[in-house]
Amino acid sequence: MDVPEDLKYTSDHEWARREGSMVKVGLTDFAQDALGDVVFVQLPPVGSSLNRGGELGEVESTKSVSQVYAPVSGTVTEVNAALADEPERINTDPYEEGWLCIIEASDPAEFDGLLDAAGYRSLTET
Repeated sequence: MDVPEDLKYTSDHEWARREGSMVKVGLTDFAQDALGDVVFVQLPPVGSSLNRGGELGEVESTKSVSQVYAPVSGTVTEVNAALADEPERINTDPYEEGWLCIIEASDPAEFDGLLDAAGYRSLTET
């Protein structure tokens, strides 16, 4: 299982990468592996307001439909439109080509409260 050291994580298996006041969000390698082949992704519209822990979207796989939750509060500034035609990018490259959206964080301190790589590894090993 790939857990990049430079990212933060949620207990719901989302990853977050801070880029200034923006936070790029995706599903972890652990999550995509548990889901199986991703066949559809529903993302929030640009301009949507999200609350930390609130529903961000939905991912449908050959095994199940899973909710995706916002790791931070803020406004969606961009979504990965390529996932509409190629949702499998979440399986093949969850940390780069398979990202979900970018959120302009309204409270940067929320990012600091997320799990680091060691904390996330510990969570997935239990």
